[in-house]
Amino acid sequence: MTTIIGVRFRTAGKIYYFDPKKLDIKRGGHVIVETARGVEYGTVVIGRKEVPDEKVVQPLKPVIRIATKEDDAVEERNRGKEKEAFAICQEKIRKHGLEMKLIDTEYTFDNNKVLFYFTADGRIDFRELVKDLASVFKTRIELRQIGVRDETKIIGGIGICGRALCCHSYLSEFAPVSIKMAKEQNLSLNPAKISGVCGRLMCCLKNEAETYEYLNSRLPGVGDTVTTDDGEKGEVQAVNVLRQQVKVLVTNGDEKEIREYKASQLKFRPKRKKGRDKDRDKGKDRDREKDKVDAELKKLEAMEKKEGKSKLDDN
Repeated sequence: MTTIIGVRFRTAGKIYYFDPKKLDIKRGGHVIVETARGVEYGTVVIGRKEVPDEKVVQPLKPVIRIATKEDDAVEERNRGKEKEAFAICQEKIRKHGLEMKLIDTEYTFDNNKVLFYFTADGRIDFRELVKDLASVFKTRIELRQIGVRDETKIIGGIGICGRALCCHSYLSEFAPVSIKMAKEQNLSLNPAKISGVCGRLMCCLKNEAETYEYLNSRLPGVGDTVTTDDGEKGEVQAVNVLRQQVKVLVTNGDEKEIREYKASQLKFRPKRKKGRDKDRDKGKDRDREKDKVDAELKKLEAMEKKEGKSKLDDN
């Protein structure tokens, strides 16, 4: 086992492990540590604890010191300097006529480097911009192109649920999200309704995906033929995933009626995964509107995969 503390360098940022040595470090306090970017000021979000050796990337860097009042003052001054640097960089971008949108500016604690985060539709030749910024700030300059999900994580906002965005408030890392998750949860496949502020699939689709996948595996599909516990055969008309209830169309003499059963009262073949869904889709008539929605969904999922991991946390 290895003794660690967990440190975060930005709101809802990735948590990094450090060796606390013999320092009395408390959760919620601040520490000075060395990272790949230089000396940094971070917030302790995980107090001293032991974790399995395989969960730690060795060698584990030690904490340099617990942050002092002087360190707090330096960090506060850096936050003010970042605002000035942001305005200067925006002016230089306009001067060079570059098609890029500046999102955030960050000073390392030791002022050894200034990072500028931006978004752009394609690759940007910002070599002249870097030279210009270096002549102004007299320190190392790094321009980092980020995706729209990272942009939203930095800026924040309110989701359609009425709460602060997950990525900005607590979500440390982006989880892979797919259209399949929306289908499993029987959500509208309208891209506008399952996309977040960033224009990508909502992160919260991942929250209940595993539960819905399990519950769906215990239910027949709409259109399936099932046998009830009283010996009746019928066709599934609708399912309630959370209540695990199924509406079945059964023949009673010359009449047909819809009855509701619990999933445990029915006998049916377990769902086949991909092949069956494809066959069912082929049997349906697709109008132009549905084709358009399908194309938008595929495009949305492709963008999700292309964007990949966050570019913010590369300590």
